[in-house]
Amino acid sequence: MPQGSDDSAAASTGAARPQTLLLTFFGGYVLGRGVHVATASVLDVLHRVGVSEHATRSTLSRMARRGLLHRIRRGRKVYVGLTWRSREILHDGEIRIWRLGAVNTHWDGTWTLLGFSLPESWQRQRHVLRSRLLWAGFGSLQGGLWIAPSTVEVGPLLESLEAAERVKVFQARALSPTDVDDLVHDAWDLEALADRYRRFLARWDTHVPPTGLPDSLARQLMLQTEWLQIIRQDPRLPQQHLPEDWPAERAQQVFRALNAELEPAARAIAADVLDTIPDEAVEAENSPPC
Repeated sequence: MPQGSDDSAAASTGAARPQTLLLTFFGGYVLGRGVHVATASVLDVLHRVGVSEHATRSTLSRMARRGLLHRIRRGRKVYVGLTWRSREILHDGEIRIWRLGAVNTHWDGTWTLLGFSLPESWQRQRHVLRSRLLWAGFGSLQGGLWIAPSTVEVGPLLESLEAAERVKVFQARALSPTDVDDLVHDAWDLEALADRYRRFLARWDTHVPPTGLPDSLARQLMLQTEWLQIIRQDPRLPQQHLPEDWPAERAQQVFRALNAELEPAARAIAADVLDTIPDEAVEAENSPPC
């Protein structure tokens, strides 16, 4: 997923970058509603989680240049809406949060194996490929051999990469004498994964709300953003091959319960704050005359 960058804003929002927060906001309050939202409304929402007006405006502009947002002016107001590209990204996040969940409890034993061998001069291609594999939940087994605990559609991962011609993909099952527990520990940094969930629980599994978040809309936006950041980095390893004290399930319970608690008040605040126009009005304005 494309990311924005603003060090000061990231520091003031628990390391969540402005673009990450914006994508969470658009996923919760624009996706599926068929509307464009006024820039002024977006500035208001991001201000509530500590992002400066400058950081929000520059990130919105950058997202528009990258084809993630569509902008239209109405008088003195500018409205922004989703594009097909941003909808794809947001639908992926929606699936990861609400459908797949943080724990893989229905694994059928299938692994996706991906191998590649690239010339030393292809350093950039290697970096891009590895980044995409990590995002898709692959772990490095050895050398150029990567593995994922499910059936993965690799076509989108290889799109526009010269390296695609040098990639081989297989589906496989582990056979004796392979110890799958050892394989999982070798291919993924389980302690780093667990620490992300523990930090989430330390911040949110408490009766005292995080400081610096003035209302339910701000708390829900930050809650969802932090949760999505965690599960996007989680390969959803099979439950039977994880430590017994794996914190993901407890963290997911806390996230869902707190999100449901914040939802009514957050929606009410958003209804008062957000200035929107229907997508149909934008499309009619942009359509050629008959």
